[in-house]
Amino acid sequence: MRPDETKYDRRTLLQLTGASLAVLGAASLPSSAKAKPMPTGADNFYKSDRVTVAKVTFKTQYQTTVAANLFLPKDLDQGAKIAAIVVGHPMGAVKEQSANLYATKMAEQGFVAMSLDLPFWGESEGSPRNAVSPDFYAEAFSAAVDFLGTRPFVDRERIGAIGVCGSGSFVISAAKIDPRMKAIATVSMYDMGAANRDALNHSLTIVQRKAIIAAAAQQRYAEFEGGETAYTGGTTHSLTADTDPIQREFYDFYRTPRGAFTPVGGSPETTTHPTLTSNVKFMNFYPFNDIETISPRPMLFISGDQAHSREFSAEAYRRAAEPKELVWVPGAGHVDLYDRVDLIPFDKLTGFFKQHLAA
Repeated sequence: MRPDETKYDRRTLLQLTGASLAVLGAASLPSSAKAKPMPTGADNFYKSDRVTVAKVTFKTQYQTTVAANLFLPKDLDQGAKIAAIVVGHPMGAVKEQSANLYATKMAEQGFVAMSLDLPFWGESEGSPRNAVSPDFYAEAFSAAVDFLGTRPFVDRERIGAIGVCGSGSFVISAAKIDPRMKAIATVSMYDMGAANRDALNHSLTIVQRKAIIAAAAQQRYAEFEGGETAYTGGTTHSLTADTDPIQREFYDFYRTPRGAFTPVGGSPETTTHPTLTSNVKFMNFYPFNDIETISPRPMLFISGDQAHSREFSAEAYRRAAEPKELVWVPGAGHVDLYDRVDLIPFDKLTGFFKQHLAA
């Protein structure tokens, strides 16, 4: 069941996912009915002749299968032990959206790199599809370290991680209890817990939050009795004169050739949309609690200085212990750092990992 086919009102459904919660903080901004042209430098589906790619799978502790792409420098010395980086995609996306790009660029710099599909998304296992489970998401990063650390060409003491958008909060959650991740970077991070509990700029009230939870709980009865799975939030499928600027920003990536991708077995009608009943799991997700315990492992937070999500990177940086660094990308919005290679500070990421994953 598509989000606009559920019995819940539009405002409630918008509040049931982090991407749409952003809308609540932007209701007063002007909008246009037309999608923007392809931004300068946008290259989500970038491929490199300096990198080889292989599909791989591995098991989590829960014995579910995670699907990933493994990127290797073409000049890799198979007898060497080199550093590796695992990359997580934005919430509601799949590895072919942003994560592949980051992994390719890191492999070009000499790292073994992996982009993964979070459980319940893309080619990874999990049913129902598009379910929200922060614990399973964090576990996928640790399972990726299991895989990478047992490859003969990877130095298991030199594994790092990059989380883009929602995966920034998932990789922090994982790193807090998995010290094998030696260096952690986030880009355009969303704290998916705070985004769902509070919305942007803390614009969601407790009363509204309780209404969201109650609506999801009632839908559980419908599905338990055999009703269709309901989906919510995510990215709108069409633009109107009333489409808010933040939804328009996501639309320009997820619903245009710039970044649209439907995984095998999936449907364009449900891409980006979490299941309605599971999305409230984010209400119990507090990735920044105890973030200081990641120290002395280094953390790098990257955000556009125009990003609607910048509050999350600023808060994570405030709460993290040293060593830490916060980088504002001038002129960049949230989605710009998904794929705009002219804005993404790959040099900064490369330097960060070469320093902190040095042999």
